[in-house]
Amino acid sequence: MKARLQPLQDTIDRLVPVLNDIYKDLHQHPELSMQEWRTAGIVANHLRGLGYEVTEKVGGTGVVGILRNGEGPTVMLRADMDALPMAEKTGLPWASQAEGVTLEGVKTPVAHMCGHDLHVAWMMGAAEALATHRDSWKGTLMLVFQPGEEVAAGALAMIDDMKDRFPKPDIILGQHVMIAEAGTVGWRAGPILTAGDSLQVTFKGRGAHGSEPQKSIDPVLMAAYSAVRLQSIVSRETAPQQAAVVTIGSIQAGTKENIIPDEARLKLNVRTYATPVRDRVMGSITRICQCESHASGAASPEISVIDSYPLTENDAAATAKLAASFHTWFGDRAYETAPAMNSEDFSQFGRHWQVPYVFWFVGCTEASRWREAVRQHRVDEIPANHASGFVITLDPTVKTGLEAMLVAALTWLH
Repeated sequence: MKARLQPLQDTIDRLVPVLNDIYKDLHQHPELSMQEWRTAGIVANHLRGLGYEVTEKVGGTGVVGILRNGEGPTVMLRADMDALPMAEKTGLPWASQAEGVTLEGVKTPVAHMCGHDLHVAWMMGAAEALATHRDSWKGTLMLVFQPGEEVAAGALAMIDDMKDRFPKPDIILGQHVMIAEAGTVGWRAGPILTAGDSLQVTFKGRGAHGSEPQKSIDPVLMAAYSAVRLQSIVSRETAPQQAAVVTIGSIQAGTKENIIPDEARLKLNVRTYATPVRDRVMGSITRICQCESHASGAASPEISVIDSYPLTENDAAATAKLAASFHTWFGDRAYETAPAMNSEDFSQFGRHWQVPYVFWFVGCTEASRWREAVRQHRVDEIPANHASGFVITLDPTVKTGLEAMLVAALTWLH
């Protein structure tokens, strides 16, 4: 692998400052899920200039670039493009000040606090390096810039729109920036990211004046009791050897302190690694919310799915092959990572086409800060993805991610 990637080294070194600028531009111009028009335009123009066959508006705002370079396997690389409806509080010179409007019509701050802007920059860099050095590989390269990962809609929208328009890949590869020592790459065979399910539970009560609670069926009480009881699913219904997370992220009810409302809405998120555990947790949620409603003399609540992410489970053989390449190039900076409780819709592509896939992590935390946090057992205090203070240390993260993507692609592009 070193011999194959070495001719690209000058191009990699040249691209790093360019990708820094691309990242900062995208970071200051974040776009919400399924609204990534500016980002998609930048990507499409970049690929076109490099000689790729470019298809825009795939699954909404998605972009697919194809580069054919003789006989060989078809390798798909994927990057997600969307930002989050939240404010950034990093204080960085390139921090986002943007605002947007969600698909539901709600005005909100918008920021790239998950790193998708860097994912786009990395793959734009890989696109240029591989187009520049076509003598280093053979096969077909398919680059998929995906919208709407944060709402679990983008991968399925692209898959539905792609149908038979593009070659079926032999391998699907993707990476995610995460808190870990900058310059490191974490791989893992089997489950690496959880399945994720978000639900909304609407409790139906009967409103009344706050001074006459006996005339009401209080939905706030149902939601409050349910929020507490739902925590027992992990602590009392899930074996310690099994992993599950149940998080109540939102309880919404009422408009005034002396009005008992008719309804209360509870939003929760579930993360699991195993289908039997997931099924049991989801069943327990339904049972608990129904029973709390019935205990108050109310009808059963309405339970609806907000979004759902499948388990990300890396193919064992493909992961072993990639890990060998990573260790050859990165040495001790490549390591076997523990699974994360995050979720992704990346695996939808592999599941739909029944193609092996590998997903890995690239660390982005300044090295001395990370090592000190590990030494003091304070890693959880470092702002991670989706936190308003999440910071990516660009050097050496940008270069490491670009190299990782190129190493991965060239592992299959013979």
